[in-house]
Amino acid sequence: MRRLVGATLRALCVLALVIAPALLLPGVSPSSGLLIPLIALIAAAFTFMEYATDYPSFVEFRDAPPFNRLRFASLFGVVALTAVVCADVIEPTLFTGAMFSLGLLIGDLADFPYSPVRLLLIALAETAPVSYLDIALSAAGLALLVSAATLAAFALLVRLLNWPLQSGAFNVWVNMPLFDPTSGGDVLLRLRRDARLNVAIGCLVPFILPALVALAGVLLGPLHFGDPHTLIWMMSVWAFLPTSMIMRGIALHRVADLVEEKRRRTYGELAAA
Repeated sequence: MRRLVGATLRALCVLALVIAPALLLPGVSPSSGLLIPLIALIAAAFTFMEYATDYPSFVEFRDAPPFNRLRFASLFGVVALTAVVCADVIEPTLFTGAMFSLGLLIGDLADFPYSPVRLLLIALAETAPVSYLDIALSAAGLALLVSAATLAAFALLVRLLNWPLQSGAFNVWVNMPLFDPTSGGDVLLRLRRDARLNVAIGCLVPFILPALVALAGVLLGPLHFGDPHTLIWMMSVWAFLPTSMIMRGIALHRVADLVEEKRRRTYGELAAA
């Protein structure tokens, strides 16, 4: 019963995440019509089935909180703050104005030649109205703030609170269902290699994604980022993917450290015997 309740709450949180832009943007309906509710229901159903069962399928670190909670909070924060920035243009309030100004301040600091923010603005400038570039800059600044806070929180969690052992023994099979420890050589070397690869790709994604957006515009036609909903999800992907991959790299490196410690203890016990 406890697992079913937890799965239901997680499914509702995912449902709220997908429909949040439609709720936070007054008077602006998504151009996709019924697609957003359909995606919300599919995502909620997948989340429920993943967490309601005893056996894992795709979601990593399912029983190693708060890894996935931090990732969800990061994505929800970017979606909500970008929606708030867009809402400031439609129905400005003191709160939306403050968030817009804060994001613009951080975005201006990060907007220098060849930076991810500059490349993103160049990619958006092809189809988005000029007035939306300030919105995109402010949203990018807030997204950077959320990503930095998420990575810092997870690093402190690993460093100071001994994640993932603070909640009990770490089960590799449950928390890493896609990782096969019996293939591909030494487990420790594979974990460290995958950790470095995830961190490297995570650092490159903010630079690569704007180029992919520009390429998609050439191949598929102009992508209209003047729509607030499109801008929200574009900004969310741009911020969430690198954050998630870097967190995964840190987590894999931590698991490698646990494996190394376990080996050292085992070898020590064998030598003492």
